[in-house]
Amino acid sequence: TGGWNALDFCLVRVDTDAGLTGWGEAFSYSCRRAVAAAVRDMIAPIALGHDAADIAGLHAMLQKRLHIFGRFGITAFALSGLDIALWDIAGKRAGKPLHALLGGARRERLECYASLLRYADNALVARYCEQALGEGFHAIKLHEVAEPVIAAAHAVVPHGSPLLLDVNCEWSVGDAIAVGRRLAPLGLEWFEEPVFPPEDGAGLHAVGEACGIPIAAGENCCFATQFAALFDAAAVQYAQPSVTKVGGITEFRRVAGLAAHHGVKLAPHSPYYGPGALATLHLIAALAPEARFEYFYLQVDATLFGEALAPKKGELPVPQGPGLGIDPDPEVIRRYRKD
Repeated sequence: TGGWNALDFCLVRVDTDAGLTGWGEAFSYSCRRAVAAAVRDMIAPIALGHDAADIAGLHAMLQKRLHIFGRFGITAFALSGLDIALWDIAGKRAGKPLHALLGGARRERLECYASLLRYADNALVARYCEQALGEGFHAIKLHEVAEPVIAAAHAVVPHGSPLLLDVNCEWSVGDAIAVGRRLAPLGLEWFEEPVFPPEDGAGLHAVGEACGIPIAAGENCCFATQFAALFDAAAVQYAQPSVTKVGGITEFRRVAGLAAHHGVKLAPHSPYYGPGALATLHLIAALAPEARFEYFYLQVDATLFGEALAPKKGELPVPQGPGLGIDPDPEVIRRYRKD
């Protein structure tokens, strides 16, 4: 029926002539073959032979050379994977964790919120809210659009435990305003991507003004220029750059600077299990220590990083090894790899 039964992602491996290997992740849920082709056929021919230490120069070159293919989507995902891998190499070359290259970690452990699946069922959403809270998560994010289901979740989440709502661009501006006004009494921490299309800054601003709930958006923005447009429209109170989609760590840093300038909070989008998740931990620790890490609340068959991305009492440690801190398990890659 078109639903996802697996969360594919594209690992990007970069080897240097100095013997260093970096790992990146390009967003590719349900589009892995296309993203892998973009890495192989668009990114690699330009990047091969370039100085791996010149991350900014290569990044700028790739943006300019590839702009004719569009500045949203798969091209940006592929570039994100390369960029993360190059920053991993930079940390390994320096013998320092990524966060040290970003100014230093301001927290050693990060709070997580449980980012639930869409269940569209009152009993199931209540069950998983209670389960996640019982495991120590400090906040819950729903992906529901039916108001009775949202109300069922609200009924079991105690006052003082933040409840976030992501509707994945479900409504027109008018419909989002109507729903938002009805949801306002629930005291949601944010109303995420209430309108389609996701880059409709004026529409997001209108919804926030009308319903009074803080607006979160940005997971579908690529490159800092697209965030700048949201900020200029006063569209969001929470900016949600996704390191595997926005253009990697290089662009994430630019978005963080713009957000600070505009007084917008960072709430990174990170429902990932690969190098993008590790990169997000470093980025939050260094650039947005007040933010929570988004933990996609589901059971996985295997993990690339052992227990490093398994929250304990709703928290994750910030990696301390060089680069991203941990390399992916080659046996897991071998077992699950798809060509």
